[in-house]
Amino acid sequence: MSVDVERRGPITVVTINRPQAGNSLDGATMTGIGYAFEEAAKDPEVRVVVLTAAGEKIFCAGMDLKAFMTPGAMEVQGPGLGVFMRQAFPKPVVAAVNGTAVGGGFELAMFCDIIVAAETAKFGLPEVSRGLIAAGGGTRLPTRVPLAFALELGLTGKPVQASRLYEVGLVSRVVPAAEVLAAALEIAEAIADNGPLAVQVTKALMVGEVPAADWDAIGKAVAPVFASDDAKEGATAFAQKRKPNWVGH
Repeated sequence: MSVDVERRGPITVVTINRPQAGNSLDGATMTGIGYAFEEAAKDPEVRVVVLTAAGEKIFCAGMDLKAFMTPGAMEVQGPGLGVFMRQAFPKPVVAAVNGTAVGGGFELAMFCDIIVAAETAKFGLPEVSRGLIAAGGGTRLPTRVPLAFALELGLTGKPVQASRLYEVGLVSRVVPAAEVLAAALEIAEAIADNGPLAVQVTKALMVGEVPAADWDAIGKAVAPVFASDDAKEGATAFAQKRKPNWVGH
């Protein structure tokens, strides 16, 4: 299988496992990622998803150009990458970028909520150098970094180091390569410790699912959280100096 799925308590770890092909995206890989995220979205016990890749040098080299030239090799079954790239995924997603992320690989990381990257990782959108367009990167990157920097990446096709993306705020943490997954899991575990309904609505507000200037819409979004059993449990657990037992409603 080109995609491995592992449960670690309330966390689902999705690993692209095609190191021999630069963890590039063919139809089977996009199908596997899509189904893994779809199952995580439906499972009430899953609170966070971590997306990473096998190997030590490449997170994802983007579209598999050999598959692109092979009839049927790019065919995707099920929801594919659209399950979290074309719509806001309902649960937090942490990217553990273990190496180079270019083209569709950069876009995969960019559509995650939090990015942890290896010191050695490079990011880029080389599509223009191949006569192609980074459609996802072209639309999403300018919303995550300053426009001038997005244009530099998109129009030159040249990669940059993880440290540069940390400087502009796209990458949350830069760590030694051997610590990438552990750092991502640390963040995921901290998220999973919190009230799942509160986390879900907080993400929705922060990523703009609810217009920031529409206070009526914001009020409707947060009202169920304040009225939830989890809100009562959180206050009770705080008063009793114990860990909350979340129920998700």
